[in-house]
Amino acid sequence: MDRWSGILRIPLNPNTNTFYRIGASLCLSSSSKTKTKALAVPSANAIFFNGDRVEGTGNPVIEKLSDLQNIADILVSKFGASVNAWVIDACVHNGPFAIYNDFVPNLNSRGEPKSYSPIGFPASTATVSLLSNCLQEAKNVTSRNPRESYSTGTSASSFYKPKTFILGFSKGGTVLNQLVTELGHLEANKSPVNAASIEEWAMSSIQEEPQIIPRTKESLLNSINEIHYVDVGLNTAGIRFVLHGTPRQWSDSWRVWIRNEKDKLVHLLESESQKNGGKLQVEFCQVACLFFAVLEQSEIIQWLNPIECYP
Repeated sequence: MDRWSGILRIPLNPNTNTFYRIGASLCLSSSSKTKTKALAVPSANAIFFNGDRVEGTGNPVIEKLSDLQNIADILVSKFGASVNAWVIDACVHNGPFAIYNDFVPNLNSRGEPKSYSPIGFPASTATVSLLSNCLQEAKNVTSRNPRESYSTGTSASSFYKPKTFILGFSKGGTVLNQLVTELGHLEANKSPVNAASIEEWAMSSIQEEPQIIPRTKESLLNSINEIHYVDVGLNTAGIRFVLHGTPRQWSDSWRVWIRNEKDKLVHLLESESQKNGGKLQVEFCQVACLFFAVLEQSEIIQWLNPIECYP
């Protein structure tokens, strides 16, 4: 499958000076009749929230794995060619510290949250806004490409609504925690489903245009299928929690609280799994590699396959 890739500078909304750098790798479909390409509906959207900034280290491995486009390419290699990859970098940094203040309320100067609150659904709202603006900018960029002919529309070959995979690396895990908080609040306040609402939803789905990305915060949260904590320093049925880590984080005798936090999270999730009849799946995978290489080295194995775990 053909792809369009690029790094774009995207505003959070039209009335702000807040811009985010987003690395994108998007599926394309080709038309033999019109000889044009168009953005295609993916099987899933993999959304990756980057961590603290590391620049000028002189280490080629770290520099490579800090590049947004390279991270997007890694996500495609892990999840498959039919997936759209979006890599979001925090727009505010205090020195090296990433600060996701549009996504998480009550952050300190190092980007660490004092608490999480679902009020206003800031993380899901900001994510939908950024994806929508990034998708539109990608269409604008492709339409100006003189070498190839692109359609400004979307491939209508499928009305499939893509799943969403959420990943957070290092400080990006704060956004995941906020999204989980909002997801839990959404589920707790969900109205009972009746036959009339099901029929209304079915008719609206038939009339809708193909959806590349979720269009509302509700559709984003309801589309989440997997959540991956990638070396970061609650859940609903149908979602798999996968904690990826390195010995630097989980086995460092000088920072035992990191492993304690991981063990506590696993215990809480496993306890919840027992309460809901095992519908919640919890897995963790330790990879013996450099901290910044954890995404590249981790096994991303789909829902029905076992994941290789290490003690």
